[in-house]
Amino acid sequence: MLVLSRKPNETIKIGDEIEIRIIEVKGDTIRIGIEAPKSVEILRGELVQSITETNTEALTLDASLFSQLTKKN
Repeated sequence: MLVLSRKPNETIKIGDEIEIRIIEVKGDTIRIGIEAPKSVEILRGELVQSITETNTEALTLDASLFSQLTKKN
């Protein structure tokens, strides 16, 4: 993992097409802007984690329900 220190209005370049700009630092919150091609999917990490957990839970419930249904037949 690369760790960088940046001040407001400074940027980080990733390849030729992605730029991350520090917009504002206020207390323990940092606002960033990301410029990237529309083909690059950008998601918040906690959103991806939540979706993964929900999908895992759904699979577990489906397996349990399937097991119950097959025992009745």
